[in-house]
Amino acid sequence: MGGTFNPIHYGHLVTAEAARDAFRLDRVIFIPAGHPPHKVEMGVASPEHRYLMTFLAIAPNFHFELSRVEIERQGPSYTSDTLRYFHMMDDSIDWYFISGADAILEIASWHYPEDIFRYGQLIAASRPGYSLSRLQALSDHLGEDEVRRIHQLEVPALAISSSLVRQRIQSGLSIKYLVPEAVEHYIAKNGLYQGHP
Repeated sequence: MGGTFNPIHYGHLVTAEAARDAFRLDRVIFIPAGHPPHKVEMGVASPEHRYLMTFLAIAPNFHFELSRVEIERQGPSYTSDTLRYFHMMDDSIDWYFISGADAILEIASWHYPEDIFRYGQLIAASRPGYSLSRLQALSDHLGEDEVRRIHQLEVPALAISSSLVRQRIQSGLSIKYLVPEAVEHYIAKNGLYQGHP
């Protein structure tokens, strides 16, 4: 499961567990982006802060693991490079990449999208009732075989977002029950997200 995790919240955790359950995954590896090419640097906590918050959030679930692969890689964090890395580690495993449906609908603009489908399948997490009908339009850019490798997963907790958490912090509002308690304390201790518009 890749993402900026800026910060990680219960929506991420519920999505990971729902995907693990629905697709019978042995484990979910969380991969905080080192340098997300699609995010403006302002307002993005350092990779180390995001890594440590992710560690705190996933520690109670023994099916969850954490990888530094994108944090340690130089340059932008591309999903195609990450899936290639895991495929090369063990090509006998069926690899899935879990991300939000909104992001996956933009996959034609991602870095080497053909490699993503060469090395894995995608799980597009969405709110109940969210339509992925636009996926068919991707067939023109990616091909029908590739689009069939995108699986939809409805997750009720996706009303929570990292931007909502950051906005509440900036407004002086509580983030309790939006993020794990350990992450809430980490954010407060390190003064994260308080000075960014």
